[in-house]
Order: sequence, then C-alpha cells, then structure tokens
Amino acid sequence: MRIVLVGPPGAGKGTQATRLAEKLRVPHVSTGDLFRANISRQTELGKLAKSYMDAGNLVPDEVTIAMAKDRMEQPDAESGFLLDGFPRNVAQAEALDELLRTEGIELDAVLDLEVPEEEIVKRIAGRRTCRKDSAHVFHVTYSPPEKEGVCDVCGGELYQRDDDAEGTVRKRLEVYHTQTEPIIDYYKAQGLVVTISSLGPVDEITRRALEALKRG
Repeated sequence: MRIVLVGPPGAGKGTQATRLAEKLRVPHVSTGDLFRANISRQTELGKLAKSYMDAGNLVPDEVTIAMAKDRMEQPDAESGFLLDGFPRNVAQAEALDELLRTEGIELDAVLDLEVPEEEIVKRIAGRRTCRKDSAHVFHVTYSPPEKEGVCDVCGGELYQRDDDAEGTVRKRLEVYHTQTEPIIDYYKAQGLVVTISSLGPVDEITRRALEALKRG
C-alpha cells in the first residue's frame, strides 16, 4: 500500500506511522528521518538542506521532494510506503502526484488522524522532559511522575520544553491549519481521504486505522 499520513501536531502520527508501517510491511518514510539520513551521509541534497537550516531558513520544497523521490525509489519501497510529514503543503502534494504519475503508480489512501484542538494543547503542553535524559518524558495528566518535577528513572529535574509551551503549541496549530490542512481537501477531491479519530489507547487507534484502510 502507498499511504500518506496526515494530522495536526500531537495527533500521534509518529507512533501510528511506525506501527502501521510494520503491520503493512512497508517502509515508514518521515521527512525528519530523510533530513537526518541525508545530512549524516553528506549527500548533495543533505549538504543543500543543511545550508538552509544553518542559516535559519526553511528547506525549499524542491529539496524535500528530491529527498522523498530518492527514498521512494529504494528497493524496499517497491511494494509500497507510508509517508509521514510529507507532503506538508498543496505544492508538495501536487509535486508528489506528478512524481508518482511518472512512475506509473498511485496513492492508495490518505489517512487523516483527527483530534480536537483542545486535546492537542492538553497533550503537548502537559509534557515534561527530563533535563538529564530527554528520552525520559512524562505527562502531568496521563503519565505523571511519582514525585512532581522529578524523573522516576534517574532523578533528574523535569521541565517543560519551550516548544511544548501552550502559546507555541497554538502557533504550531495555526501553521498546520494554514499550510498542511488544505492538502486534506486536495486529496478529498481525489477520493483518497480516510479519517479516523486519534483519541483512545494506542492499540485501538492502530486497529481503527487498519480497518479504515481496508474499507478505503
């Protein structure tokens, strides 16, 4: 299957992408991983992306598209892929359509993870990260530490990252609504969108997604 995964920040895309890719036996292709892989391997695209990032600028669409094209042409993606974080806007969606057309293949579905906005703010703004080890993450409501402000694992101080602050989360949502959400209407016009609720236990959301993809 060839799937695009969309949804606002805090919808659980990363978690679901990993689980769905494993269940469907297709590679999980995320823009973050593409950037990191190209930069670490010092490919021409990686060097180009890094030059923009080091200057504090957004990486142009054509660079992101070229990275995605290169990844989708790898042997493990011949039978399908799950795109996470790409396309990020309508221009990228149009470029992806053109790319797939030249390869003679089509998308099977666009899976839209739906979460109420206030729940997203609650999910992200409630996160607390350990200063000693950023892999240790807690949540004031869903997974609080035994002792407030102290990591259960190593005793480090828990703090709220700047990008988890409520004001920042709301700005990120504004960017999503302005730039990324329009691709849902773009793909709806092609009859590709399958929408599911991303509320509830992780296993239940995965089951819901797989059922929806079968029906789609």
